Amino acid sequence: MRGHYNFVFFKKTGRSDSIMLLITGGAGFIGANFVLGWLAGCSEPVINVDKLTYAGNLDTLGSLQHDQRHVFVRADIHDRETLNHLFAKHRPRAVLHFAAESHVDRSIHRPEEFVQTNVVGTFTLLEAARAYWNQLTGADKDRFRFVHISTDEVYGTLAPDAPPFTETTIYAPNSPYSASKAASDHLVRAYHHTYGLPTLTTHCSNNYGPYQFPEKMIPLMLTCALAGKPLPVYGDGLHIRDWLYVGDHCAALRAVLARGQPGETYNIGGCNEKTNLDVVHTLCAALDRIKAKSSGTYADQITFVADRPGHDRRYAMDASKIERELGWRPAETFETGLEKTVHWYLDHPDWVNRVISGNYRNWVELNFKLHPAPRTFFSEIAQGASAKTVWGSMRAE
Repeated sequence: MRGHYNFVFFKKTGRSDSIMLLITGGAGFIGANFVLGWLAGCSEPVINVDKLTYAGNLDTLGSLQHDQRHVFVRADIHDRETLNHLFAKHRPRAVLHFAAESHVDRSIHRPEEFVQTNVVGTFTLLEAARAYWNQLTGADKDRFRFVHISTDEVYGTLAPDAPPFTETTIYAPNSPYSASKAASDHLVRAYHHTYGLPTLTTHCSNNYGPYQFPEKMIPLMLTCALAGKPLPVYGDGLHIRDWLYVGDHCAALRAVLARGQPGETYNIGGCNEKTNLDVVHTLCAALDRIKAKSSGTYADQITFVADRPGHDRRYAMDASKIERELGWRPAETFETGLEKTVHWYLDHPDWVNRVISGNYRNWVELNFKLHPAPRTFFSEIAQGASAKTVWGSMRAE
């Protein structure tokens, strides 16, 4: 176990009896944004547990290098012995479970990884949390929370005129990714109803914002647009998603942690339904305004590619419950959030270039044996391959 328990450039602390959070997946996009936002506005320390797969990026947490409130542990949530050690040593008051495989394209080609991380990993974490919670007493036991971060994709797809998803919408996942997240949701629910573990589950819509790995749509389009490469749009581009700025998502999670009721589920949406094509055109217009090309418009680079297998047509979220019960609503419109996102990527070219090249992983390899970054449709587009060539070769695998 000790061989898997490593602190990476963040100061090691002794046994702590202070209030703190245990966060899984805190080097990924949403998890890292949560950690950074939490420590920017709160003195409560965090234990940040991340396996550092290809999407885990310690560059994102570089500003915390000398912050004693942040303890980073490279560990796998499958490792029950390490989890037991972390719970016993740091005695967290809550767990926020971000760790997950989350890219739909990758789940189509490598579904086993999604089952192992999202289902088996969540089960192992729940077992460790339950054992820890069972030995707590009094106020410590009463205040403990397990917050499970999930996705709107577990609900399936919506017809154009159908009402948005609510917390009581029947699950109908359509990809290996969403099916694995649905299974993890059911485990979390079962651990509350069977064992009394004080769990809360959130379902978020499509996130975007700073530090997002460039295989995801908005940063992929940004990096390709600035590099003069095609902007690959699936099918007819009319698939609809609700877009949520990551800072708003993190604020909602803080509200759920502070005021949410154990056993409850909360939908977190941005109230911004857009077609994929609308998103790309809005992004191109923002770039035209902020960093204009010498000739033409970024929209000239839009290229339509073959649709993804099982591509859900529409997602939409009814987030009225979390507004009504917890007082949260998104602060950003899609336009204001996208403007912030574009400026962030333009202001941080070194972070983007290190991610695209893979160099962000090089120094970590001096300390840890890492898995190679997997091949995906969007990652190869970012590296310069043509959309048609990549999609054709991956479908043939």
